[in-house]
Amino acid sequence: MASLSLPRVLQQRKTSLELERENFEKFQQLSVSIGKAVNPIEAPVKEKHVRSAIIGTFQEKGAGTFWMFVLRQPLQENRIVAWKFCHVLHKVLREGHARSISDSQRHRGKLENLGKYWQHLREGYGRLIQTYIRLLVTKLDFHKRNPRIPGNLQLTADELEAIGENDINIFFQLSVEMFDYMDDILSLQRAAFDSLDMSKSNSMTSSGQCRLAPLIPCIQDASQLYDYCVKILFKLHGALPADTLTGHRDRFSKQFEELRTFYITIKHMQYFKQLITIPSLPEHPPNFLIQSELRTYVTPVVTLPPEEPIDADSAVDSLIDTSETNSLAGDQIDSTRNGSISPDVLAERDSLIDHLHQENGRQRQELHRLLTEHQRIVESLRSRILELESILTDKGNEIILEKQLSHDLQNQKTSLLSKFQEVTDKNKTLEEKFQKLKEVYSKLREEHISLIRKKADVDKQLGNIKILHEQSERRGLEADQRLQELVQGQATAEQEIQRVAQARAELDNVRTQFDAAKTENLALVAKIDFVTSEKAVVEGDLHDLLTQKEELDVRISELLSEAEHSKAQFKTDTDAALYELLLNCISEADVILQTAIHGIDNPAISTVTCTPDYLRSLVEPALQSLDDLDTVYHSYLLDSSQRGQLARNSIHTAYVLAVYLIHAKSTSNTATDITLGDRLTDECKQLGSQSLIMLSNIKEKATSVTDQITIVKNKLKDISAQADTLINTQSNAEVIGDLVENELLGMDKAIEEAAARIQDMLNKSRAADSGLKLEVNGKILDSCTELMRCIRVLVKKSRLLQTEIVAQGKGTASATEFYKRNHQWSEGLISAAKAIAMGANFLLEAADKVVAGNGKFEQLVVASQGIAASTAQLVVASRVKAERNSTNLVALSEASREVTQATGGVVATAKSCSQLVEENEDLDMSGLSLHQAKRLEMEAQVRVLELEQALQNERLRLSALRRHHYQMAGDNEG
Repeated sequence: MASLSLPRVLQQRKTSLELERENFEKFQQLSVSIGKAVNPIEAPVKEKHVRSAIIGTFQEKGAGTFWMFVLRQPLQENRIVAWKFCHVLHKVLREGHARSISDSQRHRGKLENLGKYWQHLREGYGRLIQTYIRLLVTKLDFHKRNPRIPGNLQLTADELEAIGENDINIFFQLSVEMFDYMDDILSLQRAAFDSLDMSKSNSMTSSGQCRLAPLIPCIQDASQLYDYCVKILFKLHGALPADTLTGHRDRFSKQFEELRTFYITIKHMQYFKQLITIPSLPEHPPNFLIQSELRTYVTPVVTLPPEEPIDADSAVDSLIDTSETNSLAGDQIDSTRNGSISPDVLAERDSLIDHLHQENGRQRQELHRLLTEHQRIVESLRSRILELESILTDKGNEIILEKQLSHDLQNQKTSLLSKFQEVTDKNKTLEEKFQKLKEVYSKLREEHISLIRKKADVDKQLGNIKILHEQSERRGLEADQRLQELVQGQATAEQEIQRVAQARAELDNVRTQFDAAKTENLALVAKIDFVTSEKAVVEGDLHDLLTQKEELDVRISELLSEAEHSKAQFKTDTDAALYELLLNCISEADVILQTAIHGIDNPAISTVTCTPDYLRSLVEPALQSLDDLDTVYHSYLLDSSQRGQLARNSIHTAYVLAVYLIHAKSTSNTATDITLGDRLTDECKQLGSQSLIMLSNIKEKATSVTDQITIVKNKLKDISAQADTLINTQSNAEVIGDLVENELLGMDKAIEEAAARIQDMLNKSRAADSGLKLEVNGKILDSCTELMRCIRVLVKKSRLLQTEIVAQGKGTASATEFYKRNHQWSEGLISAAKAIAMGANFLLEAADKVVAGNGKFEQLVVASQGIAASTAQLVVASRVKAERNSTNLVALSEASREVTQATGGVVATAKSCSQLVEENEDLDMSGLSLHQAKRLEMEAQVRVLELEQALQNERLRLSALRRHHYQMAGDNEG
């Protein structure tokens, strides 16, 4: 027992220090792995680092530690770190511990804030991070609503049924949530491919792989979601009416097309070929209206390369280097096997214990430092959170104040409008009162004027009275003087007394009149003072009223100006909105025409036909719509209220022209003359271009709209005139039967002559040449002879098959009548026969030039390929009307394969002979100096550029020749 106790106990039982050290090493290793996984280098995340993070979730039975370490990373400072964090989190949610999703729900707000932060970076990784964050939030919400679905979305059929609880409403809601989930996945893949195109990178660069790597878990999620959506939709269609699920089918069809395109794109990328196996989706989505298709449905399976199984304990142990401890424990076990503990082992044990105590103290200090730092970071984050919360509260208060201010301004605006109405009513009342006061003032003024006039009369009378009084006083003085004179003279005294008495009586009368006038004058003065005071009061009231009126006029003018400004602003906004609506309608009309123009170049429309008579019936509505558009446009220039009518006429005209363009293109497809069809197609494109210019002029309010409409009308008439010529075009099939026989005989003769000439050239070359030239000429002529032999066999088989076809199809008619009846097929035979005869002559000329040393091997390649193409045309033309089980057809197919092999032999022989000649003519560079080599290099570069330019010119010439050939062929057929 003594020999087993101490070392074995030391090995089997771990002290608290060892446990703390082991935990610390695990945490440290996890932190390092996460830091390496989300490093700022633009390269894909390494799988081993992600696996370490996933193993950590199994070890910790959750994702709490993972989030503690990952939140320390610079997620808001570096876009690469944020992008890789999304990838690692997606993998952890899929493959980590079951509690990883519930632990991550607490950090949903941080994810949303991170997405909002990076959405301001519109290009590159900013949009990618925002899209990926939205996908991760959707995944968290999906699993929160459906906790029975695991993170990797792997469910059996029974588990899926159990989740639905046999309730069709649950399946209906589950399908909608899966559609939302799939939309976010497809949005991420679109953003990734768009970003990849913008960065000019591909899947084999580190930057491209960094952006494409997160698509692997997206492919896994999308495959599972697609499978569940198909099964759920079949179940829903089995329980609900088809009309109820129209939206589901449309949404599924759209996602099916995008997912299929996504899978096809991924399959062609080299980066994914070793990382994941992409499933193949069918060409068409399942038909949910037919329940039997569920039995033929195949579940898509995504497979990854085989990996070692994840064992949490063993994987974590592998992350910790215990080799030294294990070796030491092994030494101790070996020493105990001897039956006793040696002193060296005890000393080593004591030193190990001391070392472990020291290490324990150091680890405790390090752990204390980390805890202190962590606490400090937590406190700083809490303070930052409080600060941000206060800022958020302030911002919220500001928003509330802004809303209240906006509400107050709205109320104030309403009150101002009501006050304006009140002021307007009050202004009317004051105006009426002012008119009344004005009338009273006018009456008072007239009375005042009449009183002034009376006062003037009284003053005039008073003046007269004063004059009389002065005269009376003067008379009194004269009377006193005369009285004195009478006193002095008694003779005249008595007479003068009488006169004085009379004067005094007159004076009393005048004084009486003067007192009466003075009294009346005082009364008039008092009345004038009263009237003056009343006038002053009225003038004061009038001045106050005028002041109030001026204030009201100012206020009314201000309110009127504000109202006019508001009215003008409203009118401006309305005009702008209506003008923008008009521009949008014209733009939509532009889109309609552009769609029609693009449809003209669409190869799929080449099989659509239209008769010239129906096309002629479309001309009049198109011209009428253009006339209406011209009239409405001129009305719009005079009256802007005609915008709506102009928008309607623009869209209608664009629609009519688009329909006419499509039918005109369809009419051109019926032309047997290729040149005429191409000319009609070009006219259609010109009509579309001129129509776009017309809409652009209308949008810019140009003065040349009428002229442009006239141009469009003329283009319409030109197209109509060209289409009318198609009515008079007739196929000349009267002499087709004789032409077939003549051309087939000519083809046979040309092939026989070419074979004889090639054999003659071969004999002459063997007699006259030697060495390399004889070898080259022999190979070339032998391959050409073999090709001509195969062609002769194919022509014989073709003649046999044609004889069989004519015998089966002519009935009681002759072979010529059969060819006339099937003139299009006969024209194909004629064209193929002519091409074979011409190709044989060209091959003969090319072989002759090569043997003579004047030709090029490329001519042989082109001639042989041309003959092969012509024979293929002959085979296809013969196969069209042949019986499927015809022995002659089988023999013809075999002969066609032999021609193809012989053509390949000619091409291979020409290339090998060309290489043989070039190797024999290699440049000897052993004696070249530096300057000579440089000069030759520059000359070679000049020659390369010349050859490239010549190649480009020859390609253009080849294209022109082909067009001319097609045109001539069409003319001959016509």
